[in-house]
Amino acid sequence: MKKFSVFTFSVSVLVLLLTPELYASDLGGEAVSGLALGSGIGIGIAAAGGGIGMGRMVASGLDAVGRNPGASGQILTYMIIGLALIESLVIYALAITFLLLNKI
Repeated sequence: MKKFSVFTFSVSVLVLLLTPELYASDLGGEAVSGLALGSGIGIGIAAAGGGIGMGRMVASGLDAVGRNPGASGQILTYMIIGLALIESLVIYALAITFLLLNKI
């Protein structure tokens, strides 16, 4: 455990010392390709997370309706609001991706 914490501290110090030099350079070819790759991976993770969250929410909503059919209207309302909030996070990730890709 001590070796891991020493290693983590050393890497953190190294990153903090090298960060100004890394960001001082102009956008080169590697930075542009990294920006495109990072935005693609970011929107992929956001879409996957949103899909998993929506699937779990719908499954839980259907389970709740199966247990108490009388409350289906109220459960449906809360489920639609929750799905809209989850989808808004994915749309924000898409907007950030477009903003990053406009820098290329």
